[in-house]
Amino acid sequence: MSEATTNQTGRDLNMGRDSSWLIGADIFAVFLALIGQVVLTRALITEDYGIFIIALDVFATTFLIIDLGLPTILTRDGANCVNKIWEAIWRIYRIQFVCMIPFVVIALLGVTIIVDDWTAFLPVIVTCMLVALAHIFSYAPRSGLRAAGYAWMEACTKVIERIGAVAGYLTLYYFGSDSVESYAIAFFVGALLGLISAVGFARFTLKPTANDSSWQDLDECWIDNKSLILQSLPFAITLGILPYVIRIEKFIVAGTMGVDSAALFHVAQIAWLAGLVVPQALRAALLPILGQRRNDEKKFFASIEKSLDLCFAILPIGLFGGALLIQFLLPIAFPEQYTDGSIGPSAVELFMILLIGWCLTLLATPSYTALQAGENPWKFTLFIGFVVVFGCIIGFLLIGSMATSPTWGLYAAAIASTLTSAFLLFSSLHLAKLWLIVRQRKTDFFAAVTLVSITCFGFATNSLLALSGLVLFMFVPRGWKAMLATDY
Repeated sequence: MSEATTNQTGRDLNMGRDSSWLIGADIFAVFLALIGQVVLTRALITEDYGIFIIALDVFATTFLIIDLGLPTILTRDGANCVNKIWEAIWRIYRIQFVCMIPFVVIALLGVTIIVDDWTAFLPVIVTCMLVALAHIFSYAPRSGLRAAGYAWMEACTKVIERIGAVAGYLTLYYFGSDSVESYAIAFFVGALLGLISAVGFARFTLKPTANDSSWQDLDECWIDNKSLILQSLPFAITLGILPYVIRIEKFIVAGTMGVDSAALFHVAQIAWLAGLVVPQALRAALLPILGQRRNDEKKFFASIEKSLDLCFAILPIGLFGGALLIQFLLPIAFPEQYTDGSIGPSAVELFMILLIGWCLTLLATPSYTALQAGENPWKFTLFIGFVVVFGCIIGFLLIGSMATSPTWGLYAAAIASTLTSAFLLFSSLHLAKLWLIVRQRKTDFFAAVTLVSITCFGFATNSLLALSGLVLFMFVPRGWKAMLATDY
């Protein structure tokens, strides 16, 4: 058993506790976001809604580079010296502010090119820009809180942000407002509340009364800004690539089969994308633990083992919870053409194929987090690049060969997505050099992958094979024990 991680002003790091807070907050935030989208589509005319979404996407995508990967570095190294986190947050802000200026100009120019008659929507455009900046600047204090063991505070900031935005939407809708500017401001107020609460919590818990620590206590790369930026550069590049990993198949479907097929595939993907908050939250909780222990091989691998226990335990819960929820929810929430097979396969059937990919991604969480926490961050960037290239190749091969049939073309897209998730799992295990753990737990991995595939096939065909996955609940007691453990 590895020793508890203690810090002068922080709490012990605990993946079970921290990931539970983050998963709960993310699921609640996704639920509120869906309510917000329903309100927006009912309150705004199509053109205004489209402008709002385009402006948000342009700024969110363009401003990703402003992040510079610095909050990820803080998450990785913060637990090494909690007394330095508050100062590190403001150091990150200074670097990001200098980087922000040219990209604000580029993003504004991009919107004026994409949006016709942009002057009429200038207030919306400016507000959406401020929303994106508020999100970017909230990452550093949230990362600091997580690295110090205060993931519950980070979770609260996410909930505060989403409640603020949705409360604004509902208030405007109640009073009959159809002004896109007003709804954009409501979204900005929510983002601002999230930022203010994150900075406030960080100051309250992380600002030391005395600080005699040096930057080297965090890591050697914090000695100067040049070293810090060079160390964070791989993560910055990865941030630019990641949005395409989950959209590759959708882009190929739109290009080869048309927008109707792309819309059907998008509906099937919605719940799958929402489910990805679970492995993302696990990664967020595990990264500071592995970052602190990357120079202690025994503790590092012990943390990997316990995180795998947790992933295997979550697997059957997510598998059956997601499948049953979508079986009932999709036909109610979306028009019947998306589930009755009139424009291709049912979105429910496509989701069941994608669900296999979700399970594989969940199992890959410890291995790709280990790559993030490693000494060579370029290895993680290389890994993501390999995944994107593989996804493009397999997507074009499978979807392109079946594009003449709307049904088989979309099945091919779902299978391509799942194969990409499988590649993500095996390549991360290989690059992180975790095959020893895989050999030790080969029965667990074989049972999980096999039974997940059979279960999803059973759900897709409405057969009793779906019940085979109940065997996977044997992993839950071990995962529960890992979640309650006070050491990682």
